[in-house]
Amino acid sequence: MAKLGFLGLGLMGYPMARNLLRAGHEVALWSHTTDKARKLASEEQGTFCDTPRQVAENAECIFLCVGDTEMAKAVMLGPDGLIEGVRPGTVVADASTISPKESRKIGAAFLAKGVEFLDIPCTGSTPGAEGGTLTFMIGGDEAVFNKVRPYLEPMGKRLYYCGGPGMGLQAKLTQNLILSNILMAFNEGMVLATKAGVEPKLMLDILDNSAAKSGLISYKAPFVFRRDFQANFSTKWMDKDVGLALESGKELGVPLLLTGLTRQLFQTAIAAGHAEDDMCSTIQVLEGLAGITVKSQ
Repeated sequence: MAKLGFLGLGLMGYPMARNLLRAGHEVALWSHTTDKARKLASEEQGTFCDTPRQVAENAECIFLCVGDTEMAKAVMLGPDGLIEGVRPGTVVADASTISPKESRKIGAAFLAKGVEFLDIPCTGSTPGAEGGTLTFMIGGDEAVFNKVRPYLEPMGKRLYYCGGPGMGLQAKLTQNLILSNILMAFNEGMVLATKAGVEPKLMLDILDNSAAKSGLISYKAPFVFRRDFQANFSTKWMDKDVGLALESGKELGVPLLLTGLTRQLFQTAIAAGHAEDDMCSTIQVLEGLAGITVKSQ
C-alpha cells in the first residue's frame, strides 16, 4: 500500500480521504479545520499533520481538495506549504477547481523541484465523494496519471485524461458552465409552470420523458420540491466556478453571453443569503419575484 497525503477535508475531501484510508493506504491528513483531520485520523487510522509541509514529508503522492485558487496557492506554495517539505519524485494531484492559468504556474513551481503535478478536478458532489463514484478530469503528463491511477480508483469510477497541464480544469469548468446554465433554465421553467398551475411533479415527469431531460434536473428537482437546500454543492462554489469559466472565456477570446447573465443570477442568490445553501436554492430568488413556491403538493 502507498504512503499518500490528503489536504482539505470539507464536504468532498473528507469522504475522499476516508475512501483512500479504507482502501488500505497510509494517509497523512491536514485540514484548515484541525478537528476534522484529528477525527478522521482517529477513526480510520490516518496520520494527523499540523501543516501541509508535514503531509509532504510523509507522502509519496499527495492529493488536495480546497475551495478556491488562493486557498490552493497557500496550501501548496505558502509558508509551511507542500513545496517546503515535498521530495523529488513525489506527485501532487490537485482536485480543487481553480484557475487553469494559476494551476499551470503552481505546476511549474513544483516541476522546478523535481515534483510532478496533475490537475484532477472532479464532479459528483457529496454523494459521489461518499460512494467513491466521482468522475475525475485529469490534466498533466499522461505517464504520471497512469502511475497514480490506482490511487484515484478508490475515489472515482470514471477517469478522463484530458491533455496537458490545466486541461482537466478546462474540462471541469466547461461542465460546470453547462450545469449552471441548465439550472437557471430549470428555475425559470418550473416557476413559470407552477404559477400557471402545472403540478411540479407532473412537469418533471414531462421533462424526464422529453428532449429536455437532464440528469441535473432529475437529481435536483426532488430536493427543490421538498424544500431541502442543504448543500451538496453550494451556491458560492458554483458561483466561483462560473466566474472562472468567464475568465477563461476572456483569455481565449470566447464570448460567454448566457453564462454572464447566469453569473449575475448566482450573485443575486448570494446577496439574498443563499451562499452556503445548495445551488438549487437559487430558485428561491425567482420564486420571491414571482410570488410562487415550487413544492410538492
